[in-house]
Amino acid sequence: MTDYYAPRGGLPPQTQLMTGRAVFTNSYAFLPKGVFSDIVTSYLPGWEKTKLWLIARPMSGFSETFSQYVMEVAPGGGSDAPDAEEGAEHVLFITHGEATLTIDGQGYDLESGGYAYIPAGAKWTFLAEGREPARFHWVRKIYEPAPGIARPTAFVTNEKTLSPIAMPDTNGVWATTRFVDPTDLRHDMHVNIVTFQPGGVIPFEETHVMEHGLFVLEGKAVYKLNTDWVEVEAGDFMWLRAYCPQACYAAGPGRFRYLLYKDVNRHARLRGPGAFGPAR
Repeated sequence: MTDYYAPRGGLPPQTQLMTGRAVFTNSYAFLPKGVFSDIVTSYLPGWEKTKLWLIARPMSGFSETFSQYVMEVAPGGGSDAPDAEEGAEHVLFITHGEATLTIDGQGYDLESGGYAYIPAGAKWTFLAEGREPARFHWVRKIYEPAPGIARPTAFVTNEKTLSPIAMPDTNGVWATTRFVDPTDLRHDMHVNIVTFQPGGVIPFEETHVMEHGLFVLEGKAVYKLNTDWVEVEAGDFMWLRAYCPQACYAAGPGRFRYLLYKDVNRHARLRGPGAFGPAR
């Protein structure tokens, strides 16, 4: 067993009340865990015995830099050709099950807590090898090279082997598990795990250019999204466009944790999609 929440699909009974918490606004989207039913799953070319929930995708006027999937791969399933987009870089975070990941011929064993960074252009495969389905988050982004900066290399680790880094002056009630050094300019995205102990807060409204995907892995809290305070719990997903104000109060009896995506370390685009100037 792990402490990471993952959806199990199915369909609510006809006797269940329809009233839910799902919200889509011009500054954020909130997908509560109750929307992760089987009728909204999808399938991918090249993947066997696999279904997924596609919870974020680039959209003009909203979040434009990334896509995020919640994947479920049955035993023996997987892919030898996971993604035809050669320009995409990937992060996989395993919540349940066991799998073998190969990156450019190098094999890695993955289990819950496993984290893999796969650079753009790498050849990789994924095979679920346990008795239970392999469940994981898959974040995809088009890599943005920068002059004079080397491209990042593949790596695999497990969050259970890493020590969360406490935010300054918080006595450890707010901490971040970082998989990439923030000063490593090779990387143009970070996928981290943020942990709040009961009573921990983000004591100001963060308002910044980075887009976010936040999937709650554990616990409950109230989260400020633009002008709204929203009660959130394990299994909920928050999708924030650039400059959406945000804050948090961990009001539950146990720790509150979420997987966080953000785009970093690159100039703002002035041409092409998401900008005003024409593409070259």
